[in-house]
Amino acid sequence: MKRPFILFAVLMVSLVSSVYAAPTLIPAPPQLSATSYILLDAYTGEVLVEHNAKKEYPPASLTKLMTAYIVDYELNRGNIALDEMVRISEKAWRMEGSRMFIREGTRVKLEDLMRGIIIQSGNDASVAVSEHIAGSEGAFADLMNQHAQLLGMNNSHFVNSTGYPAEGHYSSAYDLAVLSRAKIIQFPDSYPMYSEKYFTYNDIRQPNRNKLLWRDKTVDGLKTGHTEAAGFCLAASAVRNGTRLISVVMGTKSDEARANETQKLLNYGFRYYETRKLYSRGQVINESKVWGGATETVKIGFVDDVLVTIPRRQADAIPATLEISPTIKAPISAGDILGKIVVTGDDGIILERDVVALEDVAEGGFFKRLIDSIKLFFMNLF
Repeated sequence: MKRPFILFAVLMVSLVSSVYAAPTLIPAPPQLSATSYILLDAYTGEVLVEHNAKKEYPPASLTKLMTAYIVDYELNRGNIALDEMVRISEKAWRMEGSRMFIREGTRVKLEDLMRGIIIQSGNDASVAVSEHIAGSEGAFADLMNQHAQLLGMNNSHFVNSTGYPAEGHYSSAYDLAVLSRAKIIQFPDSYPMYSEKYFTYNDIRQPNRNKLLWRDKTVDGLKTGHTEAAGFCLAASAVRNGTRLISVVMGTKSDEARANETQKLLNYGFRYYETRKLYSRGQVINESKVWGGATETVKIGFVDDVLVTIPRRQADAIPATLEISPTIKAPISAGDILGKIVVTGDDGIILERDVVALEDVAEGGFFKRLIDSIKLFFMNLF
């Protein structure tokens, strides 16, 4: 049964140190020459710009973001290892389109195949990996759709591991941004591979097709895609001054256009928005009275860092209203939800986040519980 919350305090969360902060004026976002696009904050998940972001389109080789994500997932669970050797089937060897140029019947290190997928956009590498993990590409596609469901990618359905044109194979800019965010946050150790500019395999040196890796030193991923039906697509991420943004642009007219349109989107986001940390994980923001406990108070804070996306230099400080359950009784376990904090900005509520107990509090002795119950009775009476 949920306990009612009461207003406990109003805090001021310091954001910047300037003496006076004028209102931030934000222009309308750029209109891109693309069928759909999205820009979001990688750390908070807040969408800053979107156009047709949840419409379903062929994703081309942006599909390989899911293929690589599943490899990371299986690596993290210990089911596979980067140094294990993968047998190359005839199907993988015969794949058309962009390739890593692996040979049928050979065995290739999984780590090389990952670079082939991410840097060279190899259809052959993608099929080889899918067969290695799931036994067949069809079974792997089923795994892709299961992961899509878990990630909340509600406008995606995968038929293959490559993005090769197929009926019923689609995704959306929003879903691909969600997938990119999951990759960056869940598997940061392998993310640097997405920023590598070249990969050489079988004496063939191929460049990463993401032109922004050369043009913008803050860009460090993710993936390009192109088919006649999908147009030229690009999922990109960049980090500047502690703010990381993710953009997905689909359906542009050329390789040059996808880079230019993506750059417009990223520049707009970084110019007018920033990510700020309001509270740190485990930071004590309050000590509240505990009734019937072995100790008189319990420390209250957050399970994770509390981050917000705000317009740059919005204000010197923003109000945060802390609401705590009026009667907190022992026993309490660390992680129990004891209230919430509501942070407001110029345009209303920025975020609401649960506050939790940061420590266990056991029940007090018999007489302590008896005395506190009597006190509570008279408090509630009046």
